[in-house]
Amino acid sequence: MSQPHRKAVLNLYKTLLYLGRDWPQGSDLFRKRLHKVFLRNSEESDPAKIESMIKHGQFVVKEIEALYKLKKYRAMKRRYYDDN
Repeated sequence: MSQPHRKAVLNLYKTLLYLGRDWPQGSDLFRKRLHKVFLRNSEESDPAKIESMIKHGQFVVKEIEALYKLKKYRAMKRRYYDDN
């Protein structure tokens, strides 16, 4: 893996670890699954494939952020508006 890819992969891993702290099923489960996925793909050497996996990981980050924002919105809506 070349140096720019290594930096991008490490940054993606750290970002996902940070986002996994609030995972609904628990941060330990999230961390274990994340580690397993990154370990499984650690031997990849094709730059194009690595780039596509990084892009997919960034997409996953955006999806997790959207889920967390939706969760916050629903909590605020429940807190401040009547269901009646």
